[in-house]
Amino acid sequence: MKYGFGVDLGGTTVKLAWFNAQGEMLQKWEIPTVTENNGASILPDIAKSVLQHLEQCAVPKSQVIGIGIGVPGPVNDAGEVNKCINLGWDRVDIHKELSDLTGLRVKAGNDANMAALGEAWRGGGKGCKNMVMVTLGTGVGGGIIIDGKPVAGAHGAAGEIGHLVVNTQETERCSCGKYGCAEQYCSATGVVRMMKRTLEEETQESALRGKDFSCKDVFDAAAAGDIPAQQTLERVYDYMGQFLANVCCTVDPEAVVLGGGVSKAGKPLVDGAKKYFDKYIFHAARAIRFHLAALGNDAGVFGAFKLILDAAEGNG
Repeated sequence: MKYGFGVDLGGTTVKLAWFNAQGEMLQKWEIPTVTENNGASILPDIAKSVLQHLEQCAVPKSQVIGIGIGVPGPVNDAGEVNKCINLGWDRVDIHKELSDLTGLRVKAGNDANMAALGEAWRGGGKGCKNMVMVTLGTGVGGGIIIDGKPVAGAHGAAGEIGHLVVNTQETERCSCGKYGCAEQYCSATGVVRMMKRTLEEETQESALRGKDFSCKDVFDAAAAGDIPAQQTLERVYDYMGQFLANVCCTVDPEAVVLGGGVSKAGKPLVDGAKKYFDKYIFHAARAIRFHLAALGNDAGVFGAFKLILDAAEGNG
């Protein structure tokens, strides 16, 4: 029997999972991400946890395929990270450093790409060889799967679809430094920002006027018939349809999978985005399906394990 690890490295916690070669998750756990001293202890902490698990399971390294790991930053095919701001990293050779620490084969990729790979393998896009995943959370992330493999690009920055510009008239700056990125409208913070704009521009009554509110509150208000909230979401769906159509005109996937906290809105989000997507998409790609992500917080570890599994089998 062969086994392996999937690791999802986040800014607060590291999620680790233990799989068999058939892709069954046998165990999962977390350790804190220690970012002090420019994240110097992050990889040693992961190595320690991995080696402790092998000792507890009494599994020799000869039975371990390796470690797949998703990282919140650009990662090239050689496993080299070029700045992970959330971790305090500048340039780190993950393949070499983690392999030296564990004696195991290592394969690294961007965390959003790993979530996409996980969803394509075992989640909302199961069975898709070509898929786009969009994570709608505090920001907007993305992962692109082509012919069953995540697309990293020349600089490890492929899939940063949240920074496609959809409004050249925007006057507020995005966190990336540009203006009018999709993230400014389609993320959870973007929905709140758009709702505040609507309340400034419209005089109609709204249950949210004069209150602190969340992205979920906007969706709940719209469902309850709140006109300004409904108007806000129509604008959000329009921007979402635009940027997803632009991505899909480029890569022509079988499906788009929507994940992240905003995706908990469910069918209204899918239907709203798809309506505008159909308006903007090139006609030959109109059959692209929209699905909700199915793996939740486990998508990253599933994708990371699939990455090392493919590498071990000579497919990645």
